[in-house]
Amino acid sequence: MENQASILVTGASRGIGRSICKRLIADGYRVTGIARTRPADWPDTMPFHTVDLGMRDAVRQTLAEITALAPYYGLVNNVGFVPTGRLEDLDTTELYKAVALNLEVNILCAQALLPGMRSLGRGRIVNIGSRAALGKPARTLYSTTKAGITGMTRTWALELAADGITVNAIAPGPIATEFFLAANAPQNQDTQKLLASIPVQRIGQPEDVAHAVAYFMDERCSFVTGQTHYVCGGITIGAA
Repeated sequence: MENQASILVTGASRGIGRSICKRLIADGYRVTGIARTRPADWPDTMPFHTVDLGMRDAVRQTLAEITALAPYYGLVNNVGFVPTGRLEDLDTTELYKAVALNLEVNILCAQALLPGMRSLGRGRIVNIGSRAALGKPARTLYSTTKAGITGMTRTWALELAADGITVNAIAPGPIATEFFLAANAPQNQDTQKLLASIPVQRIGQPEDVAHAVAYFMDERCSFVTGQTHYVCGGITIGAA
């Protein structure tokens, strides 16, 4: 597919974000990555902007530079912060970092790209949420902000539908990213219990999420908006 539409992906340096970039490039899009650190193996032909996405003013400046070059058809709000801890142990100062990285930067990116999408008469916004929004022990701050993505997605979908812009969310379940593998040792009983609870009998891969993003990003996916799509191997229904 040689559509050559431009897409911005936040948190693009590794894990799910990197996989999303690879899939969208394979589908023929022009992809721009943005994250705190540029990977050593990032292709020279693919734009990458280095910025701490938790720093509001720096993000605004970088977005102004990005959008000055050309309008963007798509946005994938992937960057995220995963604070952990049970209720009695929470450090509420981490709440503000979680809001900045899981919610505010999504708003800033959408605001910056929206004029370009409107000029094109079409657009796609995909917000990466989490299954944890349904509730998960030791994830109060994370689940709170990820649940906010669901409401944000539904509201934007209503506001932008008349502009030809769809807005959807993807809520991954357990995905074998660097963070997940570091935090969930294979020999740990809780990890083994989690993996055993997945109905499809395997852990998810970043490519599974990237495939869902590709679906929502497709021009032909114009009658689906305001939805939250779980990429979880059936855990969300299995738990019910």
